Amino acid sequence: MDIVKERYAAAAEAQEPALCCPVDYDTSYLKAIPEEVIERDYGCGDPSRYAREGDVVLDLGSGGGKICFIASQIVGAKGQVIGIDMTPEMLELARRNQPIVAERIGYDNVSFLRGQIQDLRLNFDAVEAFLETHPVSSTEDLMALEEHNLSLRNSRPMIEDQSVDLVVSNCVLNLVHEDLKGQMFREIFRVLKPGGRIAISDIVSKQPTPQRLKEDAALWSGCISGALEITEFVRELENVGFAAVAIDKFDTTAWREVEGISYHSATFTAVRPSDNEQTQTDDSARVLYKGPWRYVEDDNGTIFERGRVVEVSANTLDHLRNDAYGDTMLDFDDTKTSCCS
Repeated sequence: MDIVKERYAAAAEAQEPALCCPVDYDTSYLKAIPEEVIERDYGCGDPSRYAREGDVVLDLGSGGGKICFIASQIVGAKGQVIGIDMTPEMLELARRNQPIVAERIGYDNVSFLRGQIQDLRLNFDAVEAFLETHPVSSTEDLMALEEHNLSLRNSRPMIEDQSVDLVVSNCVLNLVHEDLKGQMFREIFRVLKPGGRIAISDIVSKQPTPQRLKEDAALWSGCISGALEITEFVRELENVGFAAVAIDKFDTTAWREVEGISYHSATFTAVRPSDNEQTQTDDSARVLYKGPWRYVEDDNGTIFERGRVVEVSANTLDHLRNDAYGDTMLDFDDTKTSCCS
């Protein structure tokens, strides 16, 4: 939508408080970030805190680069952070401050690319380079551009398949057109390594948003009417194959209320299962669900009753060891080791 581009281009030049929720960040990481980046940060959560040392992190809708610059300090010199944004003004803000942050922390592990978060194969910087020598002024030129873009997606994708440990985003997914949201979630799944994670902070609604509000350009660009209903957000993640989907944070106080519909900040986490997750091997293990619920069912349909030992494949045991499950399971064959510690 043009109004989204226009509004965020303006927000790169001057602070617009209406675009963000109050968020508490670790101030120790903010010291290395120039003030103009901090002032022009528009988010509703802090997904950077889910990063780990050595991670390859992808930030969707990276804006002025604040989350990227925080994550760069968490992952360290051996890690990598990639920011994707569509707004040239935001990218310029991030890129001109990148060497400043690098000098302050002692290394440079961040890159900023121009592209759409629903199409992580197409690098718009490469498209612009092509257009400089191949301007479009006829249908033949348009066909040549489309062929070039197809070649870029296939031979030089902006983000490779299964190349990222953690995908983060901060109040951006709601800006994607509703017809493209499914494609966006599939792209997120595609670029994650098996066992890779997501931490998505976004605005969600408690009730479905009526079409008339979705057609309000100001509400859409303001991160309101494009928000998914909370149940719908969870279903989108499940539908593309994510496991261990969780609402890790939910602000009970509404950020905005429009026509009786409340919009809230939430952070979703999930894991891309290993490719052999469904494969049963000759090896097996026994696990015990510790509670507190009477029973739970995992994403593969296995029922774990509280206090009852269940035999699972070695692959499933590896999956349960992901820290997304906390310490709710116990490896019954090795009581010295919690499944998920």
